Amino acid sequence: MTAATTDDTAMMRRALALAAHGPEADANPRVGCVLVDPEGEVVAAGWHHGAGTPHAEAEALEAAGERAAGTTAYVTLEPCNHVGRTPSCAKALYAAGVRRVVYAQTDPNPVAAGGAAWLRRKGVQVEAGVLAEEALALNPTWTHLVTTGRPWVTWKLATTLDGRSAAADGTSQWITGEEARADVHEQRARCGAILVGTGTALSDDPQLTARRPDGTLYPDQPIRVVMGERDLPDTARVLDDAAPTWHVRTRDPKDVLAALAEAGVHHVWLEGGPTVAAALMAAGLVDEIIAYVAPVLLGRGRPSVSDLGITTMDHALRLEPTDITLIGHDVRITAALREI
Repeated sequence: MTAATTDDTAMMRRALALAAHGPEADANPRVGCVLVDPEGEVVAAGWHHGAGTPHAEAEALEAAGERAAGTTAYVTLEPCNHVGRTPSCAKALYAAGVRRVVYAQTDPNPVAAGGAAWLRRKGVQVEAGVLAEEALALNPTWTHLVTTGRPWVTWKLATTLDGRSAAADGTSQWITGEEARADVHEQRARCGAILVGTGTALSDDPQLTARRPDGTLYPDQPIRVVMGERDLPDTARVLDDAAPTWHVRTRDPKDVLAALAEAGVHHVWLEGGPTVAAALMAAGLVDEIIAYVAPVLLGRGRPSVSDLGITTMDHALRLEPTDITLIGHDVRITAALREI
């Protein structure tokens, strides 16, 4: 095994740039691959377009043909070592005569891992961990699902400065401005599912689709998930044909997340009201909060979250901000729960 070089880093950056073209909400990770000949020239490249399509390595090998022999493959994720809907990438690289493989992130999926060890046993030079952190940043929610068994949950809330999500008469449209609402739809499109409770579905009758500012739908729609035991009327907008909808008749969010994990959903966008939000928060199932804070005061009305059982500042849930951005007149705060 040889040490990584500056050229390795540069080529891996090219592979990472290709991987970023992949769909974020897809069940599979985003992966890029670049094949480079011994003279340092790029022979071919590929990236994974989504579940059921060729993996990045397969796409690059197909483009390279016989020129793949003797190349170095730069891959953002350890080549897989199993046969699913597509063949094993490790075996494909070996069969094509690739002499060296450089990869970034080690595959955390026990079903697919082991490609690096298999290649080494076959005499292929393998270098691991080149720009591993950058590769992880491409697939954080997929990695979370594989390593924890449950989807990453982002709780989105729109709130006034005094912590209200609706006025005293129940109205909540619109707390934030058009720019913030457009940002919410863009964020929705990057997730595999949108989760609300039956209370929100009945009181607000939301459509829960990801829409562009002109009202057209993003091409890939998240699953609309309504959690709760109450029936929904046939006329509910969440039941239209704009996107798939699940009505999960349970009050236990763990059941909902387990079903979504089984379906390969690794990022859930929680837009439920204060009751559902409190249930997931209390169960320790919220990983991240994106709060859109509007320069608005109501004084009365529905709070942004229901009772969390906190009675003293010593028990307050502390958040670690990771991003603060001004969007129009509103402030978007992204924060993760801080480990105490």
